[in-house]
Amino acid sequence: MDQKRYERGLKMLGRIDGRAGEEVLDRVRAISPDFARLLAEFPFGDVYARPGLSLREREIAVVGALAALGFAAPQLKVHVAAGLNVGLTQEEIVEIIIMMSVYAGFPAALNALFAADEVFRERAAQAAGADGGEGAR
Repeated sequence: MDQKRYERGLKMLGRIDGRAGEEVLDRVRAISPDFARLLAEFPFGDVYARPGLSLREREIAVVGALAALGFAAPQLKVHVAAGLNVGLTQEEIVEIIIMMSVYAGFPAALNALFAADEVFRERAAQAAGADGGEGAR
């Protein structure tokens, strides 16, 4: 194992996904420690850590790609949340999905829109709970 790649990947995963990323990695690690290591090292330690694009720009690309697939709702939800974590707004995420609909079709866009809405609702519920319900008034 390349410890430097792994540590860089864990750090990047934490910056992007926070606790949700750690939870995914823990679930994968319970099934296959080797796959968990690869997941930390390659996408996060190598690709996300590259210069040239900001984390915000990278998440725009990832949300668009996962939305276009049309069948990756669990991963899309993680990256919609990651997009919010790195500065995307809900409106921008919806626009990414609308843009993607031109190339991947309406069924994929609807699946993506519904997945994004789940994340938006979860975030709103967390925010309402964090401020004692003040945000819901």
